Amino acid sequence: MKFADQSLPECVTLAERLQGMRFAMLTLRDTECRLVSQPMTPLEMDASGAIWIMTSRSGRAAQHVKANLPADTLNLAFSDEGNSTYVSITARAQLSDDMQRKQALWSAMALPWFPDGVEDADLTLLCLEPMEAEIWDSPDSTVVRLLALASSVVTGKPAALGEHEELRNLDAHRV
Repeated sequence: MKFADQSLPECVTLAERLQGMRFAMLTLRDTECRLVSQPMTPLEMDASGAIWIMTSRSGRAAQHVKANLPADTLNLAFSDEGNSTYVSITARAQLSDDMQRKQALWSAMALPWFPDGVEDADLTLLCLEPMEAEIWDSPDSTVVRLLALASSVVTGKPAALGEHEELRNLDAHRV
């Protein structure tokens, strides 16, 4: 994912934690209010903190946003198991057909899904504007985590396996 410089301190923190995370799970509610998820490839976090993803106009995510079902709020969850960092983002979603942005985000890797390139009628952009995020960050050493877990078993008390941070009001500058 490409990252623009962020002005809001919370968005700076979020961008730092997302570095190196290439894939995410997008979760929304379907028409029957069931939670459904699908893997996505976020492409850019712009200067306002919005996260941009290419998606199919006929796909579930785009249909959800178009129909506003049950709300335009989605979740984007990232996982970096190697560094034991996990990020969950609650975001407002909107669709965009901005050709200039499509061209800027385009990659040949998208051709299998959009064979007509940026002109493909099924290609639309999903813009996720983060409202809140939660970050879990543990020591990246497997040995440290295993020792902490072993200590928990021996003492009968949960080990502190890392930090948990909540970032609120990520959309304050958009209001």
